[in-house]
Amino acid sequence: MIYVGVDIGGTFTDTVVFDENAPQHVEIVKVSTDANELEKAVVEGLRRYQGKAQSVSLLSHATTVGTNALLTRTGLAKTALITNQGFRDILEIGRQRRPELYNLRTQRPVPLVRRRDRFTVRGRMRVDGSQLEQLNNEDLRTFAQRIIQSGFEAVSISLLHSYAYPAHENKVRDVLREAGFSGHVDVSSEIDPEYREYERTSTTVVNSVLSLLVSKYLTRLERELRLIGFHCPLYVMNSDGTASTITQASQRPVSIIESGPAAGVLASKSLASVLGCRKAITFDMGGTTAKAGTIINGRPDLAYEFEAAARTYHGRSIKGSGYPVRQPFIDLAEVSAGGGTIASIDETGGLKVGPESAGADPGPAAYGKAGRQATVTDANIVAGRINPTQLLSGNLQLHYDLAVEAIGRLSRTLGISVEKMAERILRIVNNNMSRALRLVSIERGRDPREYTLISFGGAGPLHACDLAEELGIKRIVIPLHPGLFSAFGLLTAELSRTFTQPILRPVTASVERTFTQLRERARRSLKQEAFTT
Repeated sequence: MIYVGVDIGGTFTDTVVFDENAPQHVEIVKVSTDANELEKAVVEGLRRYQGKAQSVSLLSHATTVGTNALLTRTGLAKTALITNQGFRDILEIGRQRRPELYNLRTQRPVPLVRRRDRFTVRGRMRVDGSQLEQLNNEDLRTFAQRIIQSGFEAVSISLLHSYAYPAHENKVRDVLREAGFSGHVDVSSEIDPEYREYERTSTTVVNSVLSLLVSKYLTRLERELRLIGFHCPLYVMNSDGTASTITQASQRPVSIIESGPAAGVLASKSLASVLGCRKAITFDMGGTTAKAGTIINGRPDLAYEFEAAARTYHGRSIKGSGYPVRQPFIDLAEVSAGGGTIASIDETGGLKVGPESAGADPGPAAYGKAGRQATVTDANIVAGRINPTQLLSGNLQLHYDLAVEAIGRLSRTLGISVEKMAERILRIVNNNMSRALRLVSIERGRDPREYTLISFGGAGPLHACDLAEELGIKRIVIPLHPGLFSAFGLLTAELSRTFTQPILRPVTASVERTFTQLRERARRSLKQEAFTT
């Protein structure tokens, strides 16, 4: 049996091919990512293995397609929201979270559903499950026709107290279907069956706006893989480090928003287990970002709510700057610091590194793709930390002279040597990344000196010693193929589903019945995807 892991990053798409008949021989491929057609990089990386396609039993991959869509607000489905009368502005009201506390002109993110695309229906459930007001069938039929005539591609339904009493939401969905609406429909009682209507509504809306984009992408990817002979099951990494089938991921794209970063933590968890390492800090530095996490006794930090597409400050997510999503995910601190991070002179005449990135195209100046701005990779080349002729076993030739030229333009502005400028760039970017490591260790009451630093990503090992020295970490582990380590993690993911159900009465009276209901929901879900229980 052959297993394939594909990690689609912002700069490169990494592929790992593992043959259980030859476990010591792992084949690896690295291809530049095309942001407009992500599936092409996957197919290009696998094309050379067409002769072995029939032996591949599993292909697992991680993608940032959902995150990128929310950040750029491109490719999102035209979505309508149906909620209770009086709750039309719930997406604007939200919570009292200001991304900039003392800025009177601060701007919240633009709602994913325009106000004119929100429909309010008469009818309401009480918190005890009794009906305060019946749903108005005339309202429902009118709204269903308007939604169909307006060309909406998806509909989110979020009504009061539906997390415990979903009858009204189910009826609204039934009316939509009976009226002939054929697009994607989400009900909050299935997407996020928990109390707090704002978070539940936001999570459901995020799922709806991503539904069309993610399902089309996964359909294209599956089709392209079939064309080159790969008919194996295709899985997608979830944000919490588990895996889903493409059917599940298409229905619940909200669960894969943070799938990319999770893969590296899974690989670190597996390596830490082999090494007998109880406490580890993971450090993943790629082409555009650096991420830090912790693993204690084989368990990575998990969180159960985050803000998608939120701004960050020194690794912290700025509350109120993104779209709340209630889904389990591996909790990481992320900073805009990667090999492609751009160094420049700011308006005060000082040196600045980031947050802008050159990405893979044009990439660092040393790539020779017409990029002229100095980056962290160029600084590492000038500092002698990267051999420009041996990257990717010599398959990626870098240009030392172009790196020197780019760094030299900055050094002349400040009147220092090229070598000194490269050193300053590296010192600044290390300082930025050390904040992320401190955030997951010191600021959470953990002593980093008790931890092992597992450093990976294309640029991670280059900075590991500097970061470990700053935090007093005595042990560093660098995987054999650090640039493809996240792709290894995809081969260790377990198929999983998360089901939740609130209990709004004394636990002793209802907990067993609730567990029975959840168990039945889990069995039905797995059975729909042809799994046996």
